[in-house]
Amino acid sequence: MDKQPGKPAKLGINTRLAHGGYDPHDYHGFVNPPVVHASTVLFPDAETMAGHRQKYTYATHGTPTTDALCRAIDELEGSAGTLLVPSGLVAVTLPLLAFLAPGDHLLMVDCCYGNTRHFCNTMLKQFGVEVEYYDPLIGAGIEKLIKANTRVVFTESPGSNTFEVQDIPAVVEKAHAAGAIVMMDNTWATPLYFRALDFGVDITIHAATKYPSGHSDILMGTVSATEACFKKLDAAYTALGLCVGGDDAYQILRGLRTMGVRMERHAKSALEIANWLERQDGVVEVLHPALESHAGHALWKRDFGGAGGVFSIVIAGGVNQAHAFLNALKIFGLGYSWGGYESLAVHVNLGGRVITGKNYAGPLIRLQIGLEDPADLIADIENALAAARTA
Repeated sequence: MDKQPGKPAKLGINTRLAHGGYDPHDYHGFVNPPVVHASTVLFPDAETMAGHRQKYTYATHGTPTTDALCRAIDELEGSAGTLLVPSGLVAVTLPLLAFLAPGDHLLMVDCCYGNTRHFCNTMLKQFGVEVEYYDPLIGAGIEKLIKANTRVVFTESPGSNTFEVQDIPAVVEKAHAAGAIVMMDNTWATPLYFRALDFGVDITIHAATKYPSGHSDILMGTVSATEACFKKLDAAYTALGLCVGGDDAYQILRGLRTMGVRMERHAKSALEIANWLERQDGVVEVLHPALESHAGHALWKRDFGGAGGVFSIVIAGGVNQAHAFLNALKIFGLGYSWGGYESLAVHVNLGGRVITGKNYAGPLIRLQIGLEDPADLIADIENALAAARTA
């Protein structure tokens, strides 16, 4: 938010979420921004048109609605610019396409989102990019993997499904020393709990489908960058013709207004349930970075300001037990997304990994803890664990 007379220079996060990106007095005092449905933009005369001398020229380059969301995200990230794309996966693929060329080397964290891996193993390799997966726990040791042609080090912390915590400052230091840029999928923590650019990351990526939306009804991704990286990122965005509609941008901006209080509830309930799960028969391991038992807890505590509401458990048994657990759930839905108001569960397949996730002593179940009462969710899980034990 722009600094205004009589207001403190540094406002609290929920205040910024409530007011960021939009000034009601720009639009006759209406509290919410107008939704601009547009493709064509008219120019007042030929000279203005020839020189593109007006703010809006065509809707693929932004509208007042999309600009309001981008400004709000920039205020949260501390970024020089933000781009809106149709999904979280596009938020991953756009910067990779922008900064990688045939013959380049990419270091991709092994615990990345599964569809990120698919893109790397198919399109990037098809385009002649060398993809190498690395251990998320490598920290400063990544220096040994960096080559003369390494252009990008891609991070995701905590790791998708298995929640390994990376030492982002150490990775950034070694990558920058070698002239590589660092990208981070920061969907789990959001800039509320981890401001990636403050830790030296160059490009930060979010599936706005998750917590910013919060209601399981919008697909969108955001990509935010430092000043040094934004121009090249924006050029790729324009070349690919990417954009989002005004209705979806408005819904994400509306979701931001309550994201702080929603995430507090997600985090509190998730940690309560994770602590309870550690004491239950049939639960081999609980993978939640905010638990003291988690291998990455010290790093999480050092760098993160809070936790997301998603974590995984390892249960005793095999596929039959996993299916019995899922089929017994009544409140938890069976679905692949997360970040919405409802609780979800999914049996995780780690078959594509080359380093991590190979040695769990049972099936991995990912839990998205929604906004329901924790006591009801615990009772639902308790019933599911009983069903798994008798499967």
